[in-house]
Amino acid sequence: MRVLIVKLSSLGDVVHAMPAVQDIRRARPDAVIDWVVEQGFAPLVQRCEGVARVIPCELRRWRKSALSRQTRHEWRAFREALQHEAYDAVIDLQGLTKSALVAHTARLAPGGKRYALANQTEGSGYEAPTRWVADVAVRVETRIHAVDRSRQLCARALGYTPGPAEHFGLLARGAAGSAAGQEVALVHGTSRDDKLWPEAHWVALGRRLASAGFALGLPHGSEAERARSERLAAALGAAARVWPRLDLGLLADRLAGCAGVVGVDSGLSHVATALDRPHVQVYNFDTAWRTGPVGRPRQVAVYAAPTPAVDAVWQAWQTVHGAAGAGVGGAQAL
Repeated sequence: MRVLIVKLSSLGDVVHAMPAVQDIRRARPDAVIDWVVEQGFAPLVQRCEGVARVIPCELRRWRKSALSRQTRHEWRAFREALQHEAYDAVIDLQGLTKSALVAHTARLAPGGKRYALANQTEGSGYEAPTRWVADVAVRVETRIHAVDRSRQLCARALGYTPGPAEHFGLLARGAAGSAAGQEVALVHGTSRDDKLWPEAHWVALGRRLASAGFALGLPHGSEAERARSERLAAALGAAARVWPRLDLGLLADRLAGCAGVVGVDSGLSHVATALDRPHVQVYNFDTAWRTGPVGRPRQVAVYAAPTPAVDAVWQAWQTVHGAAGAGVGGAQAL
């Protein structure tokens, strides 16, 4: 049985789709699973256990120059790669027009079907073409965690019941560059400024971690994040170092070698959860029920408005890292 997963972006969404792949593997051991994803996320999907072939695309870039010769050439090459195999099931986990286009372009085996979401879920994007293209549109609960949404869609498409525990199957390839498991990564960058944690809070937390004997790693994915990493490193001194710019695969490898991660609501924080690292995820909004770690003893989301206090995050870190101390002060742990 050949299955094609269509989940193109963004980073957190790609990570949240990985448990669905593991469900398919358990329920259908005969399944060969391919995955279409944006090029930038391909190195991470290549580390997802059970994915036979990663088919990269660059729809974001192609849209900016749709009529150029280069775009037409690259689209033809992508279409040929996509249609190299015929699929018994094409499952659109994205629910957007762009993913519907990819699902429509994929080639079906005789008797094969395209599956997609029939409805929008709370807090997620959704566009009608996804169900127009589908042979079978699957309705799921409207208030559902992003991981469970993908797991339920795949289960109902292929006719099995998912197990109670989520497993991401994200496999690191060593931990080059880590400080022998004594480095804590401070994931301060996110796609929205209103999700940021104050820099003064990062400095205060970093000093506590350094006093406890940890080295501090500062990853970054943009120029603004690089500049913030350098400011934090200057304030934190010898314990902190700015990581080099890495692709997502190498970044996941490096996170896997860390003692743990503290991060804001971002894709990289979701990678830390998928790697099962001790992790505290900082939320300025009460949305961890939808995207954050829930019911996972080694990862916890800490929420407070307008933003969690340093004491709350520190106490949560002590809990997930197995140290003394419990509770999260006046914040809410999920």
